[in-house]
Amino acid sequence: MAKSKDEIWDEWGDRVNMAPQELEDWLETEESKSVGDDDGGESTGHQSGRKIVKIKRTNKDDLTDAQWDHMQKVVGYINRHCAQVPNGDLEDSTWRYSLMNWGHDPLKDDGCAS
Repeated sequence: MAKSKDEIWDEWGDRVNMAPQELEDWLETEESKSVGDDDGGESTGHQSGRKIVKIKRTNKDDLTDAQWDHMQKVVGYINRHCAQVPNGDLEDSTWRYSLMNWGHDPLKDDGCAS
């Protein structure tokens, strides 16, 4: 069964824990650009990060269907990756960098707890 927009909005608010400017600044770093799958261009996560910034700066009532779909995709990605926490130091891990490209910093207070 498809989720309602209210359910997507709530999950999005819980999972995407980086502010638009914080995410924009992160996307400019070499660390951000160093992770993710790409075909010689921008990685999927990096593209997603740019879409997330736009969504976060859009009023809920003005979101497009494509943005709602992307929000659901982002929540799914974050949930899957939060279920796969690697061992060792997370601060400089590619796991964390990938999640941050998708708008989620697992080292923040709410971390990967759902």
